[in-house]
Amino acid sequence: MKLIVNLKENSYPIYIERGIRKKAVKLIREVWNGKRIIIVSDDQVYEHYGEELLENLSQEFSCTRLVLPHGEGTKSFQNLPIIYDAMLKARLSRSDLLVALGGGVIGDLAGFAAATYLRGIPFVQIPTSLLAQVDSSVGGKVAVDLPQGKNLVGAFYQPKLVLIDPDVLDTLPERFLKDGMGEVIKYGCIKDAVLLEKLESLGSYGKLGREMEEIIYHCVDIKRKVVEEDQFDKGERMLLNFGHTLAHAIEQYFHYERESHGEAVAEGMYQVMRIAEQKGIAKSGIAAKIAHVLNMYGLPCESGIPVSELIKAICLDKKNLNNHLNLILLKNVGESYIYQTDTEFFDGIDKV
Repeated sequence: MKLIVNLKENSYPIYIERGIRKKAVKLIREVWNGKRIIIVSDDQVYEHYGEELLENLSQEFSCTRLVLPHGEGTKSFQNLPIIYDAMLKARLSRSDLLVALGGGVIGDLAGFAAATYLRGIPFVQIPTSLLAQVDSSVGGKVAVDLPQGKNLVGAFYQPKLVLIDPDVLDTLPERFLKDGMGEVIKYGCIKDAVLLEKLESLGSYGKLGREMEEIIYHCVDIKRKVVEEDQFDKGERMLLNFGHTLAHAIEQYFHYERESHGEAVAEGMYQVMRIAEQKGIAKSGIAAKIAHVLNMYGLPCESGIPVSELIKAICLDKKNLNNHLNLILLKNVGESYIYQTDTEFFDGIDKV
């Protein structure tokens, strides 16, 4: 399966196919004609797929690698100089290539390094988590976290190519599948009621696996259309942030150590709709529908955090502009819109 993200001079192909990682040499050569490549990965992913990719690419390119620790804590400024140093030692020029092999953390961090090294070198995404395959590897958002919040320093920098191999999900622990399912369910909520109904009818990870390639394609296609409409996140693309205002605050509250991103998104989606229904600005029953599907895939609906604590993080969120919050709400399942409000939206709510 192939999709093209049509962004004029920044357009790029996305391939979704079992075993596609083994065709990396051919597909990279179709979009790039340089000589040197650095592979940036983490210790967990590299153990499974790194040497295979390095061996394949080394048949035609001069390759080096950098393996970083896994986990959200890696996506920090402290690791950027390590990547820059590795690129300098490999003598990478502006015509050379970075390949990000990993989940959302590696994709975001290595993508930001590519965007800023020598004012920008080309890079390729090979996402290895479900979350990265359906969401973060597509669209060109690259970033690092600050102690005050997630993704507070970043750029829009499109990859040259995205290679999505559903086979790599077979080695993921179940919690990482749950992490990605938070984003998959989000796509159904904001854009496609039929997708949400399909997820509800499948109802388990065992049955989901047989449909995984098609589900990834469906999610990526939704994101592709949104990115083409709004590359720089000023309008339509904001719909992709359903649940994220609360999610980022929840993640920060627990220092990224308890909830994964997808788990926090699950809590954020349910809670924002629960509050909207409670305040009479959303149709009754949508939150319950979301909760039902989340429960089927083992995702949480509540964090138990006092709202007063979350407000502190929400006020630093990049989506909180001039004390205005652009929350994403649902008119119905599959139909989302931007609701302009402020932190008073959470008045009268004790915990989420």
